Amino acid sequence: MRFIKTFAFVLIFFLVNDCFGGVSNHFSEVSLKFHKQDSSIVDKKRLFWLVGGKAVALTGTMLILDRMWYSDYPRTSFQFFNDNKHWKQMDKLGHVASAYHLSSASAATFRCTGLDNRQSALYGSITGTLFMTTIEVLDGFSEEWGFSWGDQAANVIGSGLFYFQQIAWESQKMKVRYSYSSSGLQEYRPDLFGTNVAEHILKDYNGMTFWLSANMNMFSKEREIFPPWLNMAIGYSADGMLGSVENPAEHNGQILHEMQRYRQWFLAPDIDFSQIDTDSQFLTIVFKALDFVKFPAPAVEYNRKHGWRVHLVYF
Repeated sequence: MRFIKTFAFVLIFFLVNDCFGGVSNHFSEVSLKFHKQDSSIVDKKRLFWLVGGKAVALTGTMLILDRMWYSDYPRTSFQFFNDNKHWKQMDKLGHVASAYHLSSASAATFRCTGLDNRQSALYGSITGTLFMTTIEVLDGFSEEWGFSWGDQAANVIGSGLFYFQQIAWESQKMKVRYSYSSSGLQEYRPDLFGTNVAEHILKDYNGMTFWLSANMNMFSKEREIFPPWLNMAIGYSADGMLGSVENPAEHNGQILHEMQRYRQWFLAPDIDFSQIDTDSQFLTIVFKALDFVKFPAPAVEYNRKHGWRVHLVYF
């Protein structure tokens, strides 16, 4: 399951980077001032320690992930693997989301050193892409997987989405977000989808939804028509998947129900908590952390199996 591996990589990176990167003392400051700071003086010492910390974080993350994940699978010479048809591309959106948020967080730390918006956005996007590419390189030497050009393209798209918005607007008017609601299919394949809620959230593609959440005022040039925190989000999901490409007829000797695999599209309002003014440092950090999560709200859904559907609350 590539999504949980990708998530594990991102989590380990942040933990290692926080321990060795010398960033922990400044992260709250960065979260608060990323959109406000405009210093023309680069703190070279801080930049040196930051770059060094990221290098250590990358190396440490590779070693930890290699020991935690890849050591359980046979190694092979470098190979490629075409998984573009797997899971109706839900795993690709996981890569887009991870690269996007890694680039955003990394750019914030670069901005802390005094680099301007353009420089920090560039270095943050390169860092995000580089860290995600590490997963593909490790996959390339694993007999179980291989280097996926589809995954790599998704990584570049995620980092690029952050970079070009930051260059054009010096802000993120469109954000990639994630939500989960139980699919009810975990009982059929607990080996794939996990045996508890935490594992379901990371492993069950049927319950995941990825969103592109856009600010309602993004095309308004003169004045804000809507509240600055109000977004509209387009969501994509898929359901009925008991296997990566097709559903098996049985599992562990048990006959599986025949299910239709289908895509789902959603339209729903969203809340951008980072646009809510507050003098509380704690709330600012909490709002920043919520950037990854789609706020539960009414939604309109379309899919080929059920047609149009309305959800009073969808998450």
